[in-house]
Parts: sequence; C-alpha cells; structure tokens
Amino acid sequence: MFLTISTTGTPERPATDLGFLLHKHPDKAQAFSTSHGVAHVLYPEASVERCTAALLLEIDPVALVRRGKGKGRGGAPDAALAQYVNDRPYAASSLLAVALSTVFKSALRGVCKALPERAAEPLPLRIEVPAVPARGGAELVGSLFGPLGWTTVDARPVALDEAFPAWGESRYVQLVLEGELRLADALRQLYVLLPVLDDAKHYWVAPDEVEKLLRAGEGWLADHPERQLITSRYLSRRWGLTKEATNRLELVRLAEADDIDVEAIDNAVEDPAPEADDAPAETPTTAERTVSLAEQRRDAILTALRDAGAASVLDLGCGQGQLVQALLKDVRFTKVVGADVSVRALTVAARRLKVERMSERQAERVTLMQSSLTYTDKRLKGHDAAVLSEVIEHVDLPRLPALEYAVFGTARPATVVVTTPNVEYNVRWETLPAGHVRHRDHRFEWTRAEFRAWAEKVALRHGYAVRYVPVGPEDPEVGPPTQMAVFTVTGTEKPAKTTRPAETATTTTTTVKEEKAA
Repeated sequence: MFLTISTTGTPERPATDLGFLLHKHPDKAQAFSTSHGVAHVLYPEASVERCTAALLLEIDPVALVRRGKGKGRGGAPDAALAQYVNDRPYAASSLLAVALSTVFKSALRGVCKALPERAAEPLPLRIEVPAVPARGGAELVGSLFGPLGWTTVDARPVALDEAFPAWGESRYVQLVLEGELRLADALRQLYVLLPVLDDAKHYWVAPDEVEKLLRAGEGWLADHPERQLITSRYLSRRWGLTKEATNRLELVRLAEADDIDVEAIDNAVEDPAPEADDAPAETPTTAERTVSLAEQRRDAILTALRDAGAASVLDLGCGQGQLVQALLKDVRFTKVVGADVSVRALTVAARRLKVERMSERQAERVTLMQSSLTYTDKRLKGHDAAVLSEVIEHVDLPRLPALEYAVFGTARPATVVVTTPNVEYNVRWETLPAGHVRHRDHRFEWTRAEFRAWAEKVALRHGYAVRYVPVGPEDPEVGPPTQMAVFTVTGTEKPAKTTRPAETATTTTTTVKEEKAA
C-alpha cells in the first residue's frame, strides 16, 4: 500500500520544507508500528526544486485476521472469500487512512512550529495513490475530490488483466491529485475519502467516529455537494451516527453562511431570562404565581389557531416543545410540525413529548425537524397555519427579511401567528435592569408602534390582513407584556421588490415514527 506527496519550490522557498511540515526528515527512512503492520516514511527525492515524501504501509495479513477477524461490520469486503488472500495489503483503504493519522498526526492538525507560515498557506501539491478501491468508479472519485480545490483529479481505472482487455475494468483506480492546497487540508481529505471510496472499514465504527469525521471535515465537508454520501459511507451506514453527524454539519453550514459561531446558532436551550415560562402573570412584582405569561401566550395562540380553523400547524422555532405539546392535546390539530435550528432543543423536545412511548396514532400527528427560518425550506409548505412564538427577536435585523420571505413568501400558510415582547412593558419588571432586554439572545425588542409598522409592511408585501391581540395583563400606560399579530392570507400578494433568490435548506427531518423505529 503506497502513497506519495510531492511539492515544488524555489531557492527562497525550498521544496524540502515539506520535511518540516510532515515532521519527517528527508535524510532519514523511518518506520512506525501500527496495529496491522509497519508504516515506512522515506523520500525518493529531496531537492530545492522538488521534494517527494512516500508512505509505504506493509500490512501483516495474520494480524489483520486476528485483530479484525477478517470480517465484520465495516470490515474487509473480500475477507469472506479468503481471510488471507485479499486486497487489503495493496489497495488504499481505511488502513492507509489510519496510518496517515498516526504517522502525520501533527501535519493533519496543521501544526509546524519551525515553519508556521508555510503550514498555513497553500502549496503546489501532487498526490499519487497507485491503487484505490472505488465503489462508484472514476466518476465518484471526481465528484468527491473535484469540489475541494484540486485543479487535476485523474482517476484512471485499472484493468482486470492487461493481457485480456475484454475482461474490462476492475473496481480500482490509479489516483493523481494536483493543485494548490494547504497540506493539512489535503491530508484530512484523504483521511476521510479513502475509506469512503472503499466503502468499508477494517474496524468497528463507534460513536467517536462522528467526532473524527467532524474534525477531519472542518472547513470543507459541511458545504460538500456529496456530504450525505460521505457521511453515510464513512460511518458505515449506521443510521444513528449518520443522523447525528448530518445535524451537526448542517449547524456548521448555517453558521458559516451567517458568519457566526456554531454555539451562537445552537443556543435554544440556555437558561431563560425573566420573560420565560415562570414569569408572573399579574404584574412583575406579584409574589403569588397564578398563570404564567408563557401559559397565557400559549392559550392566546391556541385560540387564534382554533378561530382560524387550522388543522395542520407549524411551530417555527419550537424550542423545547412546549407549544407542540399543547397542540397535541387538542385533537382538532391533526398534524403538528416542530421546527428549530438547534439540535439540542429538538432533543429536549423529543424527551418532553415522550416520543418513544407515543402510540402509533399519536406519533402520526407530530414531526420534529431541523430547519433554519432564514432559508427557504420546501417542507414548510402546505400547512394551514404557522406560529412564530418569541422567535423574531432572536434574529439579527439584517436577516429578518430572509425570515419574512421564507415564511410569508415561500411557505405561505393561510394563517401566521407572531408573538414578541413589548419593550415598553419592561419598565414594569422590577428585576430587569433599565435598558436591558429580557433575554441575552434577543437582538432587539420593539415598541407597540414598531411592531405594528413591521407587521403592516409584511402583510402588505405578501398579501395578508393583520390584526393585533394583547397577551398578558394590559397596563394602561405601557400596554401588555407580549404583543401578538395574527396574519390571514387575502390572496392579493404583490410582486415583492425585496424578494430574493433564497437558499434552499437541506436539513434533516425526523418523524416521531422514525424516532421510535431507531
């Protein structure tokens, strides 16, 4: 099993810098023990103009059989035919990927104390792997490596026998990659994609493989057009692990698209501020708790949905599932969909709803899905009503038009219910410091006039009528603590000048029925 990495250089930036980046001296031939054999690193050429590092992996067939029993889930695909006669010692597979991560561990992380600037910049690279098992052929090799910045992806099929051309091609290709990439990026791509092409692993795929995939795929996997195939094959098609990795990669993609941290986008399960479920009902200074503001808000939403005659309801930004739970208690709501960008929030919602113990009939009524409300999502179409309860204030103002377009312009339910805090009422909260919003994640809080101005524009732009409902105890000076707008479609949508070609969400849907099956 053989792999070479070559680069070129100049007297000012010699090609032998490759030795520093790989942490292996060009004047030495080194050997490293692995669980299934010995990995050798040597340099066939090392000059200022050109330097090539070679990794030769000698597999011990007996060790492979004894450690992996030559078969098993994710094991060598040909081992069932003959344990001691197979392609594992010769074809690049997960064995070579593991050797890469063992021998070039620092290089994969992009760490080089001697030449940190070289490690951080692209190099002219040429990588050759004489035999790569490619289940999907040369076309799949191109679709995997092509989007990653390589200028040349040459995958030449290997004939079954050159003496007998009529026998056709084997499932192996000779792989040559050329382009200017960071060495760490190139190594991480190989680490992930070699076992993906082989569609097999020589070891059991445990849950920690998800972390390995996310680390190696940082910076390129989240936006890869073949992300689903890569994730599924790398994790040996284990459904639960694939789902977890897909959800986390989707968060990465959304965070990168909005130029924010992943933690900032997956924050829906943080400790609430005074505005949350345990907020007092009467006034902020009332010691006795009767009906919380959150409960009054849910009652107001349910009343609006019943008045609209809605049967299929979207809870957009469902959080921990309180409203979904309330909707399921009313049989007139025959289909309830909870959507949130936060995987953690959806996990909590699934526990709250006790999806694992639901009856089959109840499970048919509810779906939980990961989706970002600032991207159009075709799964949100075709519902009677949508609810945005305490959601819009968590969206940055420049991104709010994208949410409007996704909900009112694309999903376009007959009824949309929106609730948001009334900032004027904040002065009545004794525990809320002056000038502070009710939750640390709120991007803004509106006065009644500001909320109405926004609602009127949205209604006019997308062909809705709108009415307003106070929620909570209404103060004669500052109004209610929560303001609610109920939008009803009129069918007179205007051609929106602000309508933009929004990105289409490619997120994961999880029905409760699927959760139970898992």
